[in-house]
Amino acid sequence: MEVKLRDPKVIMKLSKLGSFHQSKLSFLRSFLKEFKDWDYTRELFNLDDNGFGIAVYSFKKNNRTYSLVCFANEIKDAERSDRVIATKWDAAFTLYDGVPTKKDLERLSENVPKQEVGRLSYKELTLSRANKSVRIFNHVVENLSKGMQPDKEILSKVGYLYRTTAVYGSGKFGLADRFRIKNRKEIYGPFRLEMMLVYLVREFTFDQVNHIAKSRNPRVAVKLNKDICRNLGIGNSTGLGMAPFIVNHPTLLNNWILSRETALKKIREIKVIKKSEFELFKTCIKKSIKNVTSWNTESEFQKNKIRQLLSDLNKFTYYLENEFKFEKNFSFNDMYIWVEKNLEDECIEYIVSLMMEPYDNIVDPLTSTMSSDEEKYFSIPTERSVLDLRNILEENYSNIIKIDFSQKKNNQNFWFISKNKEEPRLADRFSENGSELEQPLAIARDIKKLYQRISNQKNSLKIEKFLIDNNDLRHVVRRAFITEKFPYAEIQDNTIGYNLMPIDMLRLKLSFFGAIKFDPRSTKWLRICMFQGAPLANDLKSFDDHWVYNSLN
Repeated sequence: MEVKLRDPKVIMKLSKLGSFHQSKLSFLRSFLKEFKDWDYTRELFNLDDNGFGIAVYSFKKNNRTYSLVCFANEIKDAERSDRVIATKWDAAFTLYDGVPTKKDLERLSENVPKQEVGRLSYKELTLSRANKSVRIFNHVVENLSKGMQPDKEILSKVGYLYRTTAVYGSGKFGLADRFRIKNRKEIYGPFRLEMMLVYLVREFTFDQVNHIAKSRNPRVAVKLNKDICRNLGIGNSTGLGMAPFIVNHPTLLNNWILSRETALKKIREIKVIKKSEFELFKTCIKKSIKNVTSWNTESEFQKNKIRQLLSDLNKFTYYLENEFKFEKNFSFNDMYIWVEKNLEDECIEYIVSLMMEPYDNIVDPLTSTMSSDEEKYFSIPTERSVLDLRNILEENYSNIIKIDFSQKKNNQNFWFISKNKEEPRLADRFSENGSELEQPLAIARDIKKLYQRISNQKNSLKIEKFLIDNNDLRHVVRRAFITEKFPYAEIQDNTIGYNLMPIDMLRLKLSFFGAIKFDPRSTKWLRICMFQGAPLANDLKSFDDHWVYNSLN
């Protein structure tokens, strides 16, 4: 039996993409599998009694070493902010290529804490900063210093001691350009170095609380229980800076989505499901529900999604126990068809992720397909005709070309770059100034404009001739031809419409990172948790690959 890939016109709607969850394909999970046999070392730990100072952690294998350099800083509560305009943080980090010398550490100590305004070199691969979750951090230190473990219920409401507010790479602020390292096999997968930095930051947070507690009360203090450590992650605050990425990298977006859709297709095509595979799937479902019930947010939008998810999971577990027959041929396909008919998007995509858990043989090969050599596909086939272009638009953008952009509501927003931090922002076109600075992120509007522009052109006209008089639409001509080969390259929605939920764009990308417990703080930024449940660095050589479904309670 052959199953078709799901329709891009359905899957690439923002409300659908904004319902994606982490899976075995997520970058932080595949990173841990790839680095589990590397040697982990704490190279330097020089903090004062209050936990301020420098620390260095490394991963080593053969002749390659990557080192996280941490600078823990003293700041006032009033100076602590998760906003991108902040200038001080509780800690700043860089991932260094090799083992830094004393001279390197002196240079880095002058620059890394300054972040964007510091001077970095090609030896630094990624850059980040983080703030404490002060209430949780202090609760842990206070209890450990008294010889007690912290309250798990309090910890579970947040799930981390620190949250990062940015992770930079690929040449920003003087960091190593991608071309220097792109051929290294161990980091071929997307965002490997960023995942490594966040994972090692997590190790630092546990060492820091243990150190401060012992400094306060050397005779009585205890270390944070390892099971508690494993079930704490690293938080992250993410704003609109992430949103344009998925518009600006169409072939990469396609490869991410295609890998997920291919995994689902192959699983639905399995003729006979082994009992052990089905039992593992059920175990992951049951364990995961604990995490859903500890998913805290103040956002009514997200609360409604969580309530619906829990309701649908109850329906689904009843179906599994009373109606589903895994012994039948192609039973996962039957199950998926039932899920599509009976559940909402949030739960449908949740179950798609869980269906991958028993199938390393399907998922693991797909992780190597999730990068993209984008430059290869960005040239426009100028020898093609206007007829070719029209056919592509009518086939791949049929919903987009129906949008009426003469209506104000469909032009409500515009994207621009902030002057101070050069970060993407979103504004109301009709009540805020600056629309003359609009960035080319309104793909739906420009596709519609292109479709109208070619309507009075001869079918035989070559694209090279068309572009002479229509150079302003070159970017969407290029995109249209990309979608011919990459069906999941384009968001099938209006990114400037009145009903845009930018957090759907953020959540899509974060789900591929491996984030959980999405907590929108507005329609434009959210907090998440990463590596919650993950093995500690010293446990990596033998760990349960389904750690993401562990919980504190």
